[in-house]
Amino acid sequence: MLAKVLTCAIVGLEGAIVEVEVDISPGLPAFTIVGLPDAAVQEAKERVRAAIRNSGYLFPMKRITVNLAPADLKKAGPAYDLPIALAILLSSEQVAAEVETDLFLGELSLDGSLRHTQGILAMVALANKEQGITTVFVPAMDAGEASLIDEIEVIPVESLAQLVAHLSGQAHISPYIYMGAKTDAITPRLGTDMSHVKGQEHVKRALEVAAAGGHNLLMIGPPGSGKTLLARSLPSIMPTMTSQEALEVTKIYSVCGLLPSETPLITQRPFRSPHYTISHAGLVGGGRWPRPGEITLSHRGVLFLDELPEFGAAGLDVLRQPLEDRTITVSRAQGSLTFPANFMLVAAMNPCPCGFYGDPTKECTCTPTLVSRYQKRINGPLLDRIDMFVEVPRVDYEKLADNRLGENSEAIRTRVETARERQRARFQDVGLFCNADMTPVEIRRFCGIEPEAQGLLQTAMNRFSLSARAFHRILKLSRTIADLAAASSIGSAHVAEALQYRSRSLA
Repeated sequence: MLAKVLTCAIVGLEGAIVEVEVDISPGLPAFTIVGLPDAAVQEAKERVRAAIRNSGYLFPMKRITVNLAPADLKKAGPAYDLPIALAILLSSEQVAAEVETDLFLGELSLDGSLRHTQGILAMVALANKEQGITTVFVPAMDAGEASLIDEIEVIPVESLAQLVAHLSGQAHISPYIYMGAKTDAITPRLGTDMSHVKGQEHVKRALEVAAAGGHNLLMIGPPGSGKTLLARSLPSIMPTMTSQEALEVTKIYSVCGLLPSETPLITQRPFRSPHYTISHAGLVGGGRWPRPGEITLSHRGVLFLDELPEFGAAGLDVLRQPLEDRTITVSRAQGSLTFPANFMLVAAMNPCPCGFYGDPTKECTCTPTLVSRYQKRINGPLLDRIDMFVEVPRVDYEKLADNRLGENSEAIRTRVETARERQRARFQDVGLFCNADMTPVEIRRFCGIEPEAQGLLQTAMNRFSLSARAFHRILKLSRTIADLAAASSIGSAHVAEALQYRSRSLA
């Protein structure tokens, strides 16, 4: 008897429907899986055999052929265990049930219980788009993650025996209903509170502007001036993710196996800080079968690159395209995949190898040639894609010894949230999230500039020989500064502050 059960494969970050076909025919006992399975899928034979026996059912001692269709799609991971086991029980007529409109996902233990499975959210999201699929059976521990997708009935399954009892009508399993919060309003904020950072008020202002509009920022200063501390304080003032953004980030972390089991929905913006020894594939994604890298894991969040010149030239060069397109395409011999990469780049660096070039109190020991070579590790095209350049000087003793606290992160975040709300209202019909996402079409439509500010911008363009990209980035930055000031149009004061963040040299 031929049996068919629906399951799902992961291609990049998206799901693809897979049909599990099982045929049991007379002959010498054999168990064959075809359909381009990887090693984990091939090993499902032993897990399924033991799980069926230990669940109290008979494993057919005949010729069993399992086909995973379509056959040209790579099948990876242990999520096929449950549908294969169920299809064998259906084919051997130990279970009688109608499962044509159901999707089955899960890895089996040898005793028949279900384990945590990666990528559940992406698979259930696909089921929501497919016509005719109404119910998804998932491991009980993954039910909270699966229930984030609306209009799909999620059945939490503890074991293979429990699933068979449910399908046979012997013991009903109630659908799972997610009762968690879908915002991070009640979640403690990560990062150091801004009130504990002494001095550097102009840098805090720059971080506020960057967080409000999603702009890229580079901090330059001597060692110990607080660049890393300020960057790690950024998550405490970042705006709350919308439900759409939260689902995008959760899907990425689910597929990569980084989603905590007790946290089905990621509600805080990612903050990724890879070491400068990271490989090219680790940063942008790759591998024999392409996997997401750090720039995708920081989607809708912050990618912090400390000691920017120490990163490899190839890694820095490859950042150019995702900073413009907000996506990254990884091509390998087996195929090409596109991952989301809409992140906010925050970087920190010293002005020279010793770190004290231009310092008023400590003499630099580097030669001019060494300083120039060090700064040229960061090429011009990458610098042109950075919106804000901020100098971070050393902090005086008086400020460090002052016990008074500065403005806290909650007050700053309130202003950032207000500015983001203006942007969401402005972009509700174009599908953008923040000012940094604007293309020239949206810049022309939404960045209305006053005549005085237009004259100031023209003078700056001519004096500093700014590129067309820099012109657009100045307008987007000015729009964010105007949003923080609750201004409907861009004035000369907004343009003047935006121009202050443009750098004519690193030092």
